[in-house]
Amino acid sequence: METTTPERVSATTAAIRRPRPAPVIVTDGASDRIAAILAGAPADAIGVRLSTPRRGCSGLAYDLAYITAAKPGDERIDTPGGTLFIDGASLMYLIGSTMDWREDDFSAGFVFNNPNAKGACGCGESFTV
Repeated sequence: METTTPERVSATTAAIRRPRPAPVIVTDGASDRIAAILAGAPADAIGVRLSTPRRGCSGLAYDLAYITAAKPGDERIDTPGGTLFIDGASLMYLIGSTMDWREDDFSAGFVFNNPNAKGACGCGESFTV
């Protein structure tokens, strides 16, 4: 009987692991908008962080802000437009979401298709899970 050394187990395990998919899908439109945002960012900005602070009438809202350093627990998504960090505390509310940028004659903004959202307020500013 062959014995397995820890080195052999880890080498075998690493060989069968697939890359983990990004927790949020960033569309080309959103990536382009991230690039435009970062083009006007302070010189020390390394990307933008997406978080879901408690606010609005439904409980949670989407928030984007420049960041100069990643926090422990942040999830990093590299897009052609720049780096998007997802706040670790918000990650469970956002897994499986699609982030898009939409503009029309009356409004412009990021739009989230979030399968975890169970409801939203009438104005669309906040959501509940």
